[in-house]
Amino acid sequence: MDASTTPRGAPAPSGEALLRVVDLHAGYGRAEVLHGVSLAAGRGSVATVIGPNGAGKSTLLNALMGVLPSRGRIEYQGEDIGTLTLEERVMRGIALVPERRELFGSMSVEDNLLLGAWRQLRLSNRQWRGQLETVYALFGRLQERRTQPAGTLSGGERQMLAVGRALMSRPTLLMLDEPSLGLAPLIVRDIFSTIERLRASGVTILLVEQNARAALQVADHGYVMETGELVLDGPATALASDPRVIDTYLGAQRERGR
Repeated sequence: MDASTTPRGAPAPSGEALLRVVDLHAGYGRAEVLHGVSLAAGRGSVATVIGPNGAGKSTLLNALMGVLPSRGRIEYQGEDIGTLTLEERVMRGIALVPERRELFGSMSVEDNLLLGAWRQLRLSNRQWRGQLETVYALFGRLQERRTQPAGTLSGGERQMLAVGRALMSRPTLLMLDEPSLGLAPLIVRDIFSTIERLRASGVTILLVEQNARAALQVADHGYVMETGELVLDGPATALASDPRVIDTYLGAQRERGR
């Protein structure tokens, strides 16, 4: 194991943590999926959780969002939010882009985006429409297709729309669940380029990905999850050069890329 990476989940990366999770347990009914997960995301940074399918990565995001009940401490902006509802967490500035995107296919692109402005309307932000222009500047293709039904978009465009809808709430913490899943390599590059631009704008991002190579390239700090536990973590650059990560996650991707 590389000396610059550490086993299991460290409580925080360097810098001030916007999100801090300590000893989180969650699952479905009596089936526990997460077994004492601890991690953190620094303000204005990208933290990524990589690992195989079925490791519990989506369960982690759903627990943090309040979709699933959990035990442990979820600290956001210095406050324990473990008892808050999903709606209350949204109002605090947390947004999740789920793996299945959950778009309204019969509604137009723009109407899907406007649904994402619910938080800003609740906050009586009269400038909320300005965020629509921000999203269109980020995803020009969505502006071109703003009157089309969302169900007619390509896979890459649907992912852009899902991210854009989440951004309409002007989140402080954006959680992305497998944003590259099922997309062509060129679109994947566009999505990860967007993640870099969002980080530069000050948004904190928690990224869950099976594409370990792409995730570690864009992240500041990385965590490796296996069977509901964090088994390794460290700076993303250190993880990308760790022999265990290379052999288990990057080697297979390198072979597919040849």
